[in-house]
Amino acid sequence: MISVNDFRTGLTIEVDGDIWRVIEFQHVKPGKGAAFVRSKLRNLRTGAIQEKTFRAGEKVNRAQIDTRKMQYLYANGDQHVFMDMETYEQIELPAKQIEHELKFLKENMEVYIMMYQGETIGIELPNTVELKVVETEPGIKGDTASGGSKPAKLETGLVVQVPFFVNEGDTLIINTSDGTYVSRA
Repeated sequence: MISVNDFRTGLTIEVDGDIWRVIEFQHVKPGKGAAFVRSKLRNLRTGAIQEKTFRAGEKVNRAQIDTRKMQYLYANGDQHVFMDMETYEQIELPAKQIEHELKFLKENMEVYIMMYQGETIGIELPNTVELKVVETEPGIKGDTASGGSKPAKLETGLVVQVPFFVNEGDTLIINTSDGTYVSRA
């Protein structure tokens, strides 16, 4: 059991029989009435995001998530195949379960598979990934002073806003939590 006063971003909890990861939280102490914790949670089974309010001091169960390092091998129709780096055991995950993460996955990329009581519930990506630009408009000399941006399509199909100096063929560092451009690699 863990108190909601101890919430941290990334903490995994069990509420109403589901496993949730804390995305955001805010301690609120109104002038009148009891304090409470307003939180934004992501369901690790369905990917749904829900806002939930807890009374201050309320206790919730902490979900013990096990992680295994695996390598992304390939897509097999609607299934995506991962291989355990130690045992060479392969598991398949449906595209629906890892919809957000697919935008950043490349073949042979190492990720952590999250498991809860033997059930595979998703994958954990590194904080940033390197992806190659496959399509973008050419930058025009003199555009960099304006500080604007243009769309660029990356090798995984993800479209991000990038500065004008980025060209096709460049390798970029992308933040996996919000899908934004960080820098050139």
